[in-house]
Amino acid sequence: MRKWTIPSVLFLLCLLFLLPDQGRRIQANAEAESDVPVDPPKVEEKFGAIPHGLSTDSDVVKRESESMSRKTLRADAEKFEFQAEVSRLMDIIINSLYSNKDIFLRELISNASDALDKIRFLSLTDKEVLGEGDNAKLEIQIKLDKEKKILSIRDRGIGMTKEDLIKNLGTIAKSGTSAFVEKMQTSGDLNLIGQFGVGFYSVYLVADYVEVISKHNDDKQYVWESKADGAFAISEDVWNEPLGRGTEIRLHLRDEAGEYLDEYKLKDLVKKYSEFINFPIYLWASKEVEKEVPADEDETSDEEETSETSPSEEEGDEDDSEKAEDEKKPKTKKVKETTYEWELLNDVKAIWLRNPKEVTEEEYTKFYHSLAKDFSDEKPLAWSHFNAEGDVEFKAVLFVPPKAPHDLYESYYNSKKSNLKLYVRRVFISDEFDELLPKYLSFLMGLVDSDTLPLNVSREMLQQHSSLKTIKKKLIRKALDMIRKIADEDPDESNDKDKKDVEESGADNEKKGQYAKFWNEFGKSIKLGIIEDATNRNRLAKLLRFETSKSDGKLTSLDQYISRMKAGQKDIFYITGASKEQLEKSPFLERLTKKNYEVIFFTDPVDEYLMQYLMDYEDNKFQNVSKEGLKLGKDSKAKELKESFKELTKWWKGALASDNVDDVKISNRLADTPCVVVTSKYGWSANMERIMQSQTLSDANKQAYMRGKRVLEINPRHPIIKELRDRVIKDPEDESVKQTAQLMYQTALLESGFLLNDPKDFASRIYSSVKSSLNVSPDATVEEEEDIEEPEAETDDKEAAAKDDYDAKDEL
Repeated sequence: MRKWTIPSVLFLLCLLFLLPDQGRRIQANAEAESDVPVDPPKVEEKFGAIPHGLSTDSDVVKRESESMSRKTLRADAEKFEFQAEVSRLMDIIINSLYSNKDIFLRELISNASDALDKIRFLSLTDKEVLGEGDNAKLEIQIKLDKEKKILSIRDRGIGMTKEDLIKNLGTIAKSGTSAFVEKMQTSGDLNLIGQFGVGFYSVYLVADYVEVISKHNDDKQYVWESKADGAFAISEDVWNEPLGRGTEIRLHLRDEAGEYLDEYKLKDLVKKYSEFINFPIYLWASKEVEKEVPADEDETSDEEETSETSPSEEEGDEDDSEKAEDEKKPKTKKVKETTYEWELLNDVKAIWLRNPKEVTEEEYTKFYHSLAKDFSDEKPLAWSHFNAEGDVEFKAVLFVPPKAPHDLYESYYNSKKSNLKLYVRRVFISDEFDELLPKYLSFLMGLVDSDTLPLNVSREMLQQHSSLKTIKKKLIRKALDMIRKIADEDPDESNDKDKKDVEESGADNEKKGQYAKFWNEFGKSIKLGIIEDATNRNRLAKLLRFETSKSDGKLTSLDQYISRMKAGQKDIFYITGASKEQLEKSPFLERLTKKNYEVIFFTDPVDEYLMQYLMDYEDNKFQNVSKEGLKLGKDSKAKELKESFKELTKWWKGALASDNVDDVKISNRLADTPCVVVTSKYGWSANMERIMQSQTLSDANKQAYMRGKRVLEINPRHPIIKELRDRVIKDPEDESVKQTAQLMYQTALLESGFLLNDPKDFASRIYSSVKSSLNVSPDATVEEEEDIEEPEAETDDKEAAAKDDYDAKDEL
């Protein structure tokens, strides 16, 4: 027994010693673990409810928040400098005092829509480019983070490769960049930024740091980032969620741009600017819902006590079974809970699919602004909404813009850009189809949606489709009718009798002056149409407008001119020149004005080309009053005058043989001027010669073939001509008479609009004539100036002295 007693006691003592220490360790471990929060279950936070590619975990969220809050370019990113033009543009935008900063959202949504259009078009021939699941959904998503002040706009469009990011957002400035900068410096209207293809940079109106995350099917996912400080960076994206395909733009908003974190503000902007975008636009919007939750025990006991103290008679009559069921049900209460879901913002049906009678004027105006990216207050001048039926069925909406594009005529024949969008069965195909409208109508805005054209063919094959010719023919007819309607509804275009009717009927003044506005903006296009489109030449001629010698500064049509023609007048008289003021003083109009004939003034350089194609109108031929062939009725003394001045005309023609004068004739167009120079009927006029000589690549040798033969016409009733005739008859070899005849011809050339080949010779003849009138001897010479030379030695001494003084100062 003793053997076991001592070890047992020792064992019990050891246990008593160890147990308190172990308890303290367990307690310490428990306290330490209580300070560390238990990791909650991972929750997939989805952007756009995309199951694969966009689910995140806590590490991803952490990395994202670190990169976003930093607002600095990543150290490992590849750095680039903005091109000079882009930097200028961004400086203007950042320092702009422009109050309407809302345009940034419109531009980003418009760009997203373009990206979606591109991927949808590619999917027509290759369905695999869209991918599967949510990637195949073509939509735009807007999400905001109020805490971090981040606004995100995402699309599942075509996306951008690394090269695209560099090209489109940084180093290669498009032609529109410099054009927009010039426009801003002159007008300061930042609202036009979308029309120049540089709308992306409007983000810097509201953001000081921008991230562009993009994934193209042919490249990895990249991040473009910039603080608008002259540089940007691009790096491979390994920290954000995979996009699958498309682009997400994150705007780190400035403090003063906090209003754009308001859901209601974003909803209003989308409905205002992007209502007619053809893809769904979703906003991650909050929503309060009522939800039943288990009630607290304290609240439940309070309710029971209340019910016990104030029972009603009806409750007293309830069956015991119902009371038992109520006791079994768990007690709940209703609370308001904030949830988030994607809210569709643009659910308007495509306007061209609706009945034209159901579409209001305001809706057409909004649709035009969306289509043209022009959000000024000006309405389109006219629109035409129609459905074409028959062999080729299509729906179309055409608009006449209130102003001409800034580059409408700069690259008229080289540009392939069209303002008409082509859809096939509601799928956008292209806006570069020249076959839909001719060049001269390229200023029209609108779209065409055809059910006849094939959908799953290449753009090249579609351009050769026979149906396009039919569509083009109908579009031209509708477009010209639309323009003609502007004139028909304009009170200023009516005749005097019609004007009285309009005034009496109290017509709307909104239509007043609309066609003059159209003509000032797009008149040159109508003239080019007459040159290019022989089929519709007569219809286009009805749209011509011009000023005349009787229009008092107002525009006149050919129909109005014909209605005012004198009895017996068969020709439509016109004259071309540099300006109306110059033409009004032209000697070619003297006789016409006296006889009360009306003459059209053509002052646009394109008018010279126009009149080579517009030979007649309504059986009336056009006659240039500065060319041969002018007929103003018969002159009873024509034969007698011709015979009387026969010797002078023959002599003068010989005297001007070296000047390539084809003939000298008696004129029927002059009243107060002694003589003028006219050209042959089918040669160039003086104005045309001036235009051709001013061409950059003009060739004088080739132009010689096109110059009209010059004919000197003299006024037989003018005293100078009569005196010249008498002197020629007296002494044909008189040198002074020859000098006078030559001077008169050169003066007539200038007055008729021609350029002198030898201005020095003309000036010498003028000075000789002045000498004669002042009785200065022809042999008198210019007094020579005495040359006084300054002594060189004195100058050298001064320079040497100045040098010595300078050296002395240096030594001191």
